[in-house]
Amino acid sequence: MVEIFTDGASSGNPGISAIAFVIQKNGEVIKEFSKAIGTATNNVAEYTAMIYALQEALVLGEREVLANTDSELLCKQLKGEYRVKEAHLFPLFEQLKHLAKGFDRFEVRHVRRTENQHADRLAKTAIKKEQTKVVASSS
Repeated sequence: MVEIFTDGASSGNPGISAIAFVIQKNGEVIKEFSKAIGTATNNVAEYTAMIYALQEALVLGEREVLANTDSELLCKQLKGEYRVKEAHLFPLFEQLKHLAKGFDRFEVRHVRRTENQHADRLAKTAIKKEQTKVVASSS
């Protein structure tokens, strides 16, 4: 089983946004990824980060996933505890549910931000790099 940690971040809501994920197997990092995704809401960034992470787990041939997110909304929507009320999130929600079917076992868990520091740091760094590009291109 792999353990995935995802984070989406936004500087403003909506604002410059980024995604990040860390995939661990037996406590060792086997993949980390981050990138800016343009202007988005924080919730869109959270969903997009999880989508990228699950796609990567499938590419790696993993069959069992424990996905950790510090987004209570994302976790509870995936578990069916909250409805997806925002129309713009529904296609992302459907894509995540479809990706989850690609695993023999898929579990999502809400974690505190302190348990998600690696992914959080990657996402924030990607935002800072993007902000630096924006400032440089407007000079």
